[in-house]
Amino acid sequence: MKDEFIVMINVHRGILYKISNLYCDDEEDRKDLFQEMVLQLWKSYPGYRAESSKSTWMYRIALNTSITRLRKEKKEISRRSLIDADFEIPDFSTGSDQHGELALLRHAIDQLNEIEKAVIMLYLEEKSYEEIADIMGITKSNVGVKLNRIKIKLEKIIKKTLPC
Repeated sequence: MKDEFIVMINVHRGILYKISNLYCDDEEDRKDLFQEMVLQLWKSYPGYRAESSKSTWMYRIALNTSITRLRKEKKEISRRSLIDADFEIPDFSTGSDQHGELALLRHAIDQLNEIEKAVIMLYLEEKSYEEIADIMGITKSNVGVKLNRIKIKLEKIIKKTLPC
């Protein structure tokens, strides 16, 4: 069982990297989240029943771990002092170069809540509505509704960010 688990983690570790990059800005936080996801996967592994693919099961566990961790952190942070870095506004006026567009999209995605981030990440990973529904534990039609709302929200955020 241990060897199977290690192989599964090595084959699908990209899932864990993507999720930790989505939910954590700091390198140390990403490493901590990665380890926490692996631990939760290990604890859940004996209960894996192969009703869905291993990658779908891993997405579900990893996203739930990330969202739970994020919610705990929000509760723990009652007040924090503002530092100068909080007020640094990135320059998104780089025109149409691809790096600038990706930075703009990343900035907009950062404005979403944790569930919206998960749904849009899976969509950008080119997962089908059915796969997203399975991973997120919602209906396929709910996926479509959520994606439409997220796209509208992202469009508004991007329009607000771009110079007139």
